[in-house]
Amino acid sequence: MKKIIVFLLITLVISGCTNLNESNIDELSNEIITSDIKYSNTYRTGYKYYLPQGLKVINEQDFNETINYLQYKLFMYVDVVSYNKKVKNLYESNLDSYYSERLDYDGKFGYIEINLLKSKKYLIEIMYNYAKIEVIVDENDIKSTVSYILTILKSVEYNDNVISNILEDDILSFTEEEYDIFSTASKESKYLYYLEEYDEYKEENETIKDSDLIN
Repeated sequence: MKKIIVFLLITLVISGCTNLNESNIDELSNEIITSDIKYSNTYRTGYKYYLPQGLKVINEQDFNETINYLQYKLFMYVDVVSYNKKVKNLYESNLDSYYSERLDYDGKFGYIEINLLKSKKYLIEIMYNYAKIEVIVDENDIKSTVSYILTILKSVEYNDNVISNILEDDILSFTEEEYDIFSTASKESKYLYYLEEYDEYKEENETIKDSDLIN
């Protein structure tokens, strides 16, 4: 019965059919993180996860993904190196943040940290189960975005054999220090900055290619 109730709650949350203003972030995160529903529809090398309806992966490279949600881009990174080594780093709440909370349930850990930026928008950073998603949103979209992110991160499942093989074969093209999922940006995210720079560079190149084709 509890599984059915939790499933209905998550379905309502991610479909936008419930009034998120009536629920606070604590309640939303607790309901999603403590759910025992396992379902996947997105498959990658070494892991899989559930991508809620209405979201779309627009870029994937190694263990980085860019996901479209409304007018926003969610930047996701899966740290298979830390997962394989079972690295543990407990988050300490940031009293200066708009919202800051440690996540810890059934052997999995992480955090939610939300900070107000100079642009009057909010940087959301959520890490759970060795995966992290960052996004900058308007205040009205904070709760719905948190619900989507937690649903994705909660659903991540790893394939130990595949991960061990790719690490042993040194297939990965990045270093362990390239991106630290355990640290927060607090105000500005270097990860978001670099990905946004990459997107601009890619768009400029595509524009140049289109011009060449026309000429």
